[in-house]
Amino acid sequence: MDTQAGHRQQRRKQRTRDAIQDAALTLFAGRGYRVTTMNAIAEAADVAPRTVTFHFPTKADLLFGADPFTRESLEARLNSRAEGESTLAALRDWMVATMLELSSEAPEAQRRVWRRRALRAQVIGSDDELRARARAGYYPYEQLIAAHLADDLGLPADALVPRLAAATSVTGLRELYQTHEVESSDAAESTDALIALVDQVLAFAEAGIETTR
Repeated sequence: MDTQAGHRQQRRKQRTRDAIQDAALTLFAGRGYRVTTMNAIAEAADVAPRTVTFHFPTKADLLFGADPFTRESLEARLNSRAEGESTLAALRDWMVATMLELSSEAPEAQRRVWRRRALRAQVIGSDDELRARARAGYYPYEQLIAAHLADDLGLPADALVPRLAAATSVTGLRELYQTHEVESSDAAESTDALIALVDQVLAFAEAGIETTR
């Protein structure tokens, strides 16, 4: 019974967090990040203001916090590559595994997850300061990927080709939601469609590497 009660409590807590984040991202996209207050988010989520700040102490935490695509998990995946597995293949596997973990078999659950991330990208893309912060936050990913690509190619970690390929990969994956393919279709609500775009990004990076061999 204690275990079941603990699971129920965790599910309630996660539902509350989801409701707060959904409300916040909707308000950020509709009203603007700067003018949206924590009280407005609490009202939209139908919770007390202190509940919002308990889960997300600042607006930045609502926008940038709890990103499942962590550098630590990517590093672990790259470090555990099988013999002969390329960096870009491992990067794809990490992206796909994380995306599938985020979504579920229920189509509505998939749509909700990716709609939230599309709103997040919209908010960040519409604000110069937020966009700069997001790009700076992904630079460590570029460095990590470049180091592993350099190892694949037998080059120094600061060589041009691995750094270009890493920057291309990270930029493409980061900017997916700002592309015509997503904005003109339902791709933002489909895990399979997003994975297809991931494949395009990594194929582009791989083609760039191949031209230098």
